[in-house]
Amino acid sequence: MQNIPSVDLRDFLSDDPKRKQKFVNEIGSAFENIGFVALKGHFLDDKLVDELYGEIRKFFALPVETKHNYEIPGIGGQRGYVSFGKEHAKGRKEGDLKEFWHFGQYVDKESKWASEYPENVEVKELPRFNEVGKDAYQMLEKTGIYVLRALALHLGLDEFYFDEYAKEGNSILRPIHYPPITSEPENAIRAAAHGDINLITLLMGAQGKGLQVQNHDGEWIDAIAADDELVINVGDMLSRHTNNKLKSTIHQVVNPPRELWGTSRYSVPFFMHPVSDMRLDCLDKCIDAENPKKYEDISAGEFLHERLVELGLIKK
Repeated sequence: MQNIPSVDLRDFLSDDPKRKQKFVNEIGSAFENIGFVALKGHFLDDKLVDELYGEIRKFFALPVETKHNYEIPGIGGQRGYVSFGKEHAKGRKEGDLKEFWHFGQYVDKESKWASEYPENVEVKELPRFNEVGKDAYQMLEKTGIYVLRALALHLGLDEFYFDEYAKEGNSILRPIHYPPITSEPENAIRAAAHGDINLITLLMGAQGKGLQVQNHDGEWIDAIAADDELVINVGDMLSRHTNNKLKSTIHQVVNPPRELWGTSRYSVPFFMHPVSDMRLDCLDKCIDAENPKKYEDISAGEFLHERLVELGLIKK
């Protein structure tokens, strides 16, 4: 396979059982094979997308000293600003060539998760930044819920199996700025080869070259979405829960050709996480004689902590 398949969420949302099943089959097959799809028909409208990119550009253009005021110690980068080169891929020492922001889950004060999730960080200098970020977060989360429903059906589970885990899940919206490259990078690229930690990732901003996906033959394929598409991929939590039936695929963001070094790149992944007490134990439906159980039992919270240590965001 030399490109990532394209699917349309409107098929799943239609009242036509055949169209709904078509979507389930297409996304299920894609996630079993390459682990990535381009998705049309999501809940982000053009106005919200334009507003979000406008606010993101304004934030990353703020003075470095101002941005550092929003870097919150002691929470492993879960909310607010994370400065340039702070994060690295698992197994690498070089920091990635990026800075980013984290919006987190919005729950009522009565929620059992209210005490577990840090507060979102308000940017004083940009009155619309937080409101627009929340709107985008909630539309991406809504899209992700429907994708997980389709995957539940593909796996032979109840359609709403993932709802209770994802609806107040520890999901993160991460606007990323890859600044212009000013000198020859030594071993570092914009985002080194990695798999995502979470259930699924919904990515805005894969319209230009840069994001690459590794296929089964070890070849790197450019993952380029149309203007109205999100790129969605399986994360390690979902791969683990399905005993690797659904594939978490290694991907990277490579440096642009030298003539484009002077340009910034922005992308906005939504990392869809479950609540921390979800069990990621391999589903019985995904274990058989040909596919014995590959992973030890673990909760989502335990798995996330392990990976944040490996990424350098939490110190042991």
